[in-house]
Amino acid sequence: MAFLDEILERKRTEIAAAKKLRDLGVLKRMISDAPSLRSFSSALTNGFGLIAEIKRRSPSGGEMRRKNVEQAPSAYANSPVVKCVSVLTNSTDFGMGIEDLSKMKSQIQKPILRKDFIIEEYQVYEARAFGADALLLMVNVLERENMKRLFNLSRELGMEVLFEAHTKEEIEAIPEGAKLYGINSRKFKASNETFAYSTKGPDLSIELETFSLIKHLPKGSIKVAESGVEPSRFSEVMQMGYDAVLVGTSLLKAKKGIESMLSNFEQAIASSSATVAR
Repeated sequence: MAFLDEILERKRTEIAAAKKLRDLGVLKRMISDAPSLRSFSSALTNGFGLIAEIKRRSPSGGEMRRKNVEQAPSAYANSPVVKCVSVLTNSTDFGMGIEDLSKMKSQIQKPILRKDFIIEEYQVYEARAFGADALLLMVNVLERENMKRLFNLSRELGMEVLFEAHTKEEIEAIPEGAKLYGINSRKFKASNETFAYSTKGPDLSIELETFSLIKHLPKGSIKVAESGVEPSRFSEVMQMGYDAVLVGTSLLKAKKGIESMLSNFEQAIASSSATVAR
């Protein structure tokens, strides 16, 4: 079984457990008291910046540094280049749940993205009930009609949607009306061996040339480069036309600390911005 298929099986188990804990009626009642929405898209149109991620572990990166994870909320809240925050809510594989999203919403006064394997409407209601301003929809795990249904429901609840694509065909499947596009360089169709965490060598599940797919995205859309973008490549992705990069592991595993790494990112963005402006 492919790695992605195994994750989706575990996700379905998580959803079933969540439904036993609180049914759809409970979520709908929670929404009336949910924190007010913040504009995800507006935050990304005010200069190039980061969507900074928080998670405790990942299949490809292993365990994050505990101290970095603990310091992430305040570091992200105070950094001028962190425009939005992405919270992983897949507890089995990434170590954080929907309750963590609610905590981040209260601690960080910036738009919060629910990043997960969203496959059914229950999760959309759940995202809004716990304070999400936006959510991620992965084109490679959804049929077109279901993706459109989830998109429409998200908008009805006031949330924005970041669509994640890996190929030209996936981009073409994104519903009309989409505004936020993410190009992910990670090969989720890979085998378990490709994703096995190792401290040696490059991450074999990354294909950085995937970012050239930006040429297929609609003009005027907000474009996000996801996975594997190091500070040395900021100038390149800015010149390609990306508005932001989504980063997580490089911040959360930084040996010198998350604030030190964010400082490096700030310097790289300032330098890249100056280069692109010439």
